Amino acid sequence: MPSLDLVAMALLALWAAFLFGGFALGQDPEGIRRMPVWTRMASSATLVILAWYLAWLASGSQVQGYAAAIALGMSLGFLGDLFLAELLPVSQRVLWGMAAFGLGHLAYIGGMLVLAWRLPGFAPVRWEILAFWLLLGGLLCYWIVLRGQERTVLHWAALPYALLLASTAGLATGLAFQDVRFAPLALGAALFLISDLILATQLFNGARFPLIGDVIWLTYGPGQMLIVTSTWAALKLVNAAG
Repeated sequence: MPSLDLVAMALLALWAAFLFGGFALGQDPEGIRRMPVWTRMASSATLVILAWYLAWLASGSQVQGYAAAIALGMSLGFLGDLFLAELLPVSQRVLWGMAAFGLGHLAYIGGMLVLAWRLPGFAPVRWEILAFWLLLGGLLCYWIVLRGQERTVLHWAALPYALLLASTAGLATGLAFQDVRFAPLALGAALFLISDLILATQLFNGARFPLIGDVIWLTYGPGQMLIVTSTWAALKLVNAAG
């Protein structure tokens, strides 16, 4: 498996067209976001299709559980996108979005643990790397969300949520240190965390700079893409070992 197949490549091209095309061709008179809602949601929906397609390709292999967990996590991430875009009828869109993304990251974490346990010579957790990411995530959450703020339920929910995202990044980085083929996965998890921290500065501190909404999506979207396509890296790894 030297590269992604034609179907996966076509889906990646479609994802890029929605995400980057929306940014290039969209208009933003308020200076916050050029990407229209529909292109953002379409880009995420395309990644859901790609994730389940890769899970189908992985069926019957040693990484089928990992592939299914990644596809489930991406599907929950798309649900979170719908909540945050106010396309679903809920009153607390941020809390519902955090819940969906949090469940998605639990799926990512479960998939990585199962995969690492099944790979010979892999440690499921590199504890020193995980500790670094948890410390970093906790400190950044405190600095951005909790410091000097009147604490609400949403503020306190942000802390375990940030630690969950940091755990994903920590486990992914641990895999990357054991095999470089997981480096894109680690980068994707880090980009997801960075995107959410930027979003947190907007939601909790009222931060605003030109095209902040696009910056969030130009880190979040590629981050999710790298996580989804890590299924292919896992397939290549087990095929090479076999």
